[in-house]
Amino acid sequence: MRFRFLMENKTDGPGCIAEHGLSIYIETQGRRILFDTGASGLFVQNAEKLGVDLGRVDDVVISHGHYDHTGGVPAFCDCNKTAPIYIHKNAFHETYGLEQNGEWEKEPCSIRWTQEQRQAMEPRIVRTDGVTRISDTIVISGTIPKMEGYEPTETFFRKLEDGRYEADPMDHEQILIIREEEGLYVFSGCSHRGVVPAIRYARELFGGERIAVLVAGMHLYNAEKALRKKVIGQILSEDMDLVMPVHCTGIEGICELKAALGEKCVAAAAGSGYGY
Repeated sequence: MRFRFLMENKTDGPGCIAEHGLSIYIETQGRRILFDTGASGLFVQNAEKLGVDLGRVDDVVISHGHYDHTGGVPAFCDCNKTAPIYIHKNAFHETYGLEQNGEWEKEPCSIRWTQEQRQAMEPRIVRTDGVTRISDTIVISGTIPKMEGYEPTETFFRKLEDGRYEADPMDHEQILIIREEEGLYVFSGCSHRGVVPAIRYARELFGGERIAVLVAGMHLYNAEKALRKKVIGQILSEDMDLVMPVHCTGIEGICELKAALGEKCVAAAAGSGYGY
């Protein structure tokens, strides 16, 4: 198992660009997997700098239907003509966040592909609905079950055909779980339903096996301190070998995780790698 961050909110890699987004290139068990594609095609430039051949990717897994995880899909399809794109069937709603003044954001936070781009990609899109197995040891979770006490830290709203809005249940967010000898590797894009529910569901799907490595946007940047403390306590109790907080975790959450976990916590950036 090895992986590289092709895109992340920050960078410390020579020549790598950062943007608000996430993209991870994974090599494991003879397969090459791309987990998310950032907010634009910039991750392709980083891949070239890092010597990653996107043309050899076997599978694309999209964590959820937000622009900062899906924006680079069209650019990927220019590099790779065959890899299937696994994305939840409910990821295609037009969704918005709220500004601090209570008004709708002007730009949707959902997928921003043009109609032409989507039509071109359509034959390669695999709409997931429930657990989807790439192999016996590589699993896409489908919808992460809700868990009492770990409600979302932010609410998004999807636009209905009649112009009204309703809360987005974030049922289109999914995690990637890969079983290795040392335990499970769990990749989560934003953990909108909570990183703890994601962890619990990953273990449930593999019969309670331990998690060795967690790579996750944890969406704690706007969480109250009490919730961050609660989440970190649960992560500590799992006794993982490595936790890599990324993207929407937020600097306070990252610092608190580092203080609690020490060397077992590594803050990733564009260009960072594991197993190289």
